Amino acid sequence: MPLFLTQEDVAFFKENGYVKFRLFSPKEMDRICKEYDELFQRKLNPGMEAAWRGDEMKKAANAKDTSDYSVQSVHNLQMHSAVFTEILTDERLLDALQDVMGTQNIALHHTKAHNKPPKKGAPYLMHQDYLYFPYKNDSMVAVFLNIDDSDRENGGLCVYPGSHKLGVLKDHGVFEDGQEYHWADPAKYPIEGATPIIAKRGEVVIFSYLLLHGSYVNNSDRTRRMFLAQIMAADDEQLEKKHVSPAQGLMLRGYNPRRDATMEKRFHH
Repeated sequence: MPLFLTQEDVAFFKENGYVKFRLFSPKEMDRICKEYDELFQRKLNPGMEAAWRGDEMKKAANAKDTSDYSVQSVHNLQMHSAVFTEILTDERLLDALQDVMGTQNIALHHTKAHNKPPKKGAPYLMHQDYLYFPYKNDSMVAVFLNIDDSDRENGGLCVYPGSHKLGVLKDHGVFEDGQEYHWADPAKYPIEGATPIIAKRGEVVIFSYLLLHGSYVNNSDRTRRMFLAQIMAADDEQLEKKHVSPAQGLMLRGYNPRRDATMEKRFHH
């Protein structure tokens, strides 16, 4: 029996590659939102700009230049504030993760937050997270916490249900300014053809890192804020040494059967 989700939720995840559910109460969200906003204000600087580059991105944003759209980002929030560490160790969330991942040995990969401003909030082309951090058993899932009510108009999340079953798709992304940007064929998988995830503040979406997902332009008067954690099974094996983040491998539940315990490797990531 599932620990937190329903059997229907688990079946939906297996079939569609994602599941949405209510997790945090309004009071809990008040605390999270306060810390979220204060963190972005404390860290505010030009280096927080995280909008994707490339001609396909400009086309999706209906923009002539990258300065015409924006999204601010902070990575590794657990290194900035204990409030976000508490989210990662919330027993309800870990129960839900165990329900869909099928393991109690749950480890952190990384976290990030995107703050998408009104009127010029950048879209994200449809993509699979696999290309950023591939793992042997594809155990990786994303935990997407909606800080605000989210829909198509304010740049919300969208997905191609069941696309996690397609395996790894051909990369149509670009490398620009030393950064890699990955996305699937925009002609075959346009944002317009995706299914919007209509979510309320405090609702969580868990999805496979093989699921095609993206987000719309924010043309509304509302901000769209989110917090995301990438979570993996502790016994999964990284295929490429890339996207290594602070606290990567931190055990959130269970134990890590692969972790080396020799003195020689005590400082290895």
